[in-house]
Amino acid sequence: MTRLWGRPLWTVILLCAAALVVWPIFGHTAALFALVIALLIVLLHHIYHLSLLHTWLRQSRAADVPVGSGSWEYIFAYLVRLLKRQRASEFSLSKALGRFERAGEVFPEAVVLLGDNDQIVWCNPRAETYFGLRLKRDRGAQITYILRQPQFSAYLQSGKISKPLSLRLMANAGDRVVLIQMVPYGNSQKLLLGRDITYWERLETTRRDFIANVSHELRTPLTVVQGFLETLEDSHASDPQFVERGIKLMSEQTQRMTRLVNDLLTLSRLESTSGAPSHDKVNVPGLVQSLQHEAQALSAGRHTISAEIKTDDWLLGSVDELQSAFGNLVSNAVRYTPPGGKIELIWEREDSNPVFTVKDNGIGIEPQHLARLTERFYRVDKSRSRETGGTGLGLAIVKHVTNRHQGQLKIDSSPGKGSVFSITFPDTRITNARKSGPMPVAAANSQNT
Repeated sequence: MTRLWGRPLWTVILLCAAALVVWPIFGHTAALFALVIALLIVLLHHIYHLSLLHTWLRQSRAADVPVGSGSWEYIFAYLVRLLKRQRASEFSLSKALGRFERAGEVFPEAVVLLGDNDQIVWCNPRAETYFGLRLKRDRGAQITYILRQPQFSAYLQSGKISKPLSLRLMANAGDRVVLIQMVPYGNSQKLLLGRDITYWERLETTRRDFIANVSHELRTPLTVVQGFLETLEDSHASDPQFVERGIKLMSEQTQRMTRLVNDLLTLSRLESTSGAPSHDKVNVPGLVQSLQHEAQALSAGRHTISAEIKTDDWLLGSVDELQSAFGNLVSNAVRYTPPGGKIELIWEREDSNPVFTVKDNGIGIEPQHLARLTERFYRVDKSRSRETGGTGLGLAIVKHVTNRHQGQLKIDSSPGKGSVFSITFPDTRITNARKSGPMPVAAANSQNT
């Protein structure tokens, strides 16, 4: 700091000393005149450098910092050092901000930075997807202009932002449920976090529906059994025909409960089993023939059931799972095809991929039901399904078995024209190895729903 005022001060002192030296020689007038001229030169020197500083400040370009002379040399050199420090600080902040934005972009949750008045400062791409934001367009806008749900506005105004809020938002791909959490930071800023809980919401809905459906499915047969037992207890079995009819009906209802429990156990086992299914060598042609015989026994001569085996390919997979899936498709065709109808079982190749197909000319299914057929307990006609002995879990089992074998289930149906259910397997599951002797086929009636 001494250099900044020391040199000008010494300059003035030297000029005054020179004037005192000139005074005795040339007189006081000449000495004062020389001192004024010298001070004027010094003043012009400072005014010139001040103008250089002013010009540079207006341009604000670091490369054009004046060099200067005298004390101004140190001033301009100090400015250069300050600019270098500022540049280094800005570069460091820019890198930190870049890292923050890159981290926010890959963050699995929506992040929105809100300013003092809840205006949008920044958001990541996930927030743009969830809330319909566009950062370039909506920067500076209040968040309530974008999220117009009354419960969200009430949530902000209440001040109780420590608890999360569940919002159902409209999206192009359907409704989305987002759990919103507000985190205050700084003086009055907020951090809005959003997590997509649509899957868990659907899972919870499925769980509630599953419990309700199981309870409903079991309530009817239990009510029937309990009612007949109470009646038999009161009547003391005085009417043999009534007793016989009651025992028959109770037997049917207990069989229905047994089928339901078996299907629930099968579905639970499929869902809880991790990894790929076993790589047994499954004799699919033999399995199709066995299923044809079982379908004929279930039909009791009411349908024409044929089997076309167009390829002798075997599959690598689980014998029990494939038998359960194929058996469910065949039994469903028998149950929902009116007497006199035709049912075809086909094992063939399509574009090098093995395909198992079940065709019927039964009642068919309306298009709005096709997408939900593989849901648990979903029935197109609930009364008809219960009359035929179905549990509503057969196609759910088929879907899980198909997925575990990397296959694809396709359903094509029209009301009054019948249905076509086909499972396409990848060609990597084909095996031409043969097993000696017939393939053991377990009784599948309890699995077919």
